Amino acid sequence: MTPARVSDPAPADDPGAALEVLLDAVEVRIREQVRYRLDDDMLMLDPTALAFAYVLAGDVQVRSPGRPVQHLTAGDVLLASRRHDTAIVAEGAASVLVSELDFADEAAHIAALLPELAWIADFATREPAAAALAQVMGIDSAETCASRRGDRVICRMMAKTVLASVIRAWVAIGCAPAGWPTAASDPFLDRVVDAINAEPGRDWTVETLAALGAMSRSVFAERFRDAYGLSPAGYVTSVRMRSAQELLSRGLGVSAVSRELGYASDEGFSRAFRRHVGATPSAWRAQRRLATA
Repeated sequence: MTPARVSDPAPADDPGAALEVLLDAVEVRIREQVRYRLDDDMLMLDPTALAFAYVLAGDVQVRSPGRPVQHLTAGDVLLASRRHDTAIVAEGAASVLVSELDFADEAAHIAALLPELAWIADFATREPAAAALAQVMGIDSAETCASRRGDRVICRMMAKTVLASVIRAWVAIGCAPAGWPTAASDPFLDRVVDAINAEPGRDWTVETLAALGAMSRSVFAERFRDAYGLSPAGYVTSVRMRSAQELLSRGLGVSAVSRELGYASDEGFSRAFRRHVGATPSAWRAQRRLATA
């Protein structure tokens, strides 16, 4: 049986394919997603969160210590991905969607690839579908919003789509550094990650992965954890679980997914899935069906 493919490995000389792999790997958790109505007011972004701020109406300034003041208008977006004190100050009446996020564990390494602060002028024209989503995301800061079943899943998917579009727009306007993206400027680790993503169901061991990266076991394990924030085994599991969710959402049965991802038994796969996702494969699929019904 052909192993499941989360995403094809990107050739080293194909930055477009590398970008697709990175965007496909974006997974986030929402801390807070709020539409703020400002009138000569200021709001501070949480310096511990990954955040994007989309200007819905009016004009704002972006202020961060040691950086020139940046002016944004309706349709522009700000991306903040580092521990900086960043303020959004309204110039008169303005409305801003602020989405504060965390990368999921399996996508934590992407944080190191993003700029500390970036702004994309005329994002609404560059990425009209994502801008349309941003118009209806979040709750109003002055109101409470009754939740519906599936809101958490749908909101997370929308946030991921907008974030991926912001990253793509940032690359498209020529702001990404030469050779971007690469996880740690380490082609040997890139080779290992590409192989895991291409064949998550393979029986990967630390020794096998270290040999693929042309390193000793101890050096490889340390460099991998430093670059990706997970052990090699933890990263393999996270890729498998993302692939499992994709396969389950396509309608494959638990046994078929278990075999596809190289598990010796359905019970072992179900235990791993529950530890990682918080629900059994069957329960997760049922929840997803309810959310999309």
